[in-house]
Amino acid sequence: MWVFLNDAFLSIVQDMDDPDRLLVRARHEQDVENVFGAVEVAETEDADYRFRTFLPRATVAEAMKKQTEAIDYTNFKNSVPDHKRHDAYMGVWQVMRRFQKS
Repeated sequence: MWVFLNDAFLSIVQDMDDPDRLLVRARHEQDVENVFGAVEVAETEDADYRFRTFLPRATVAEAMKKQTEAIDYTNFKNSVPDHKRHDAYMGVWQVMRRFQKS
């Protein structure tokens, strides 16, 4: 699952070795910390996503619930304060808009 937040982009998948855990991956270490706080984040330069942590499913679910409950904007793109992140998200938005029209 890809999760786009106004201060984080995460890729979340099942841990191959433990179905009760999820692997949370990010392009920027701060993205993991923005959502999950002070968790142990491993850095792997050879991987597609450089930063990763393993967390219990319940921890991830609770964090996603909190993120959902905290939504206070009427336009997601306008809620992204970091200009580089905003531009990256706009690129995804444009690709998905083209996909919608196809």
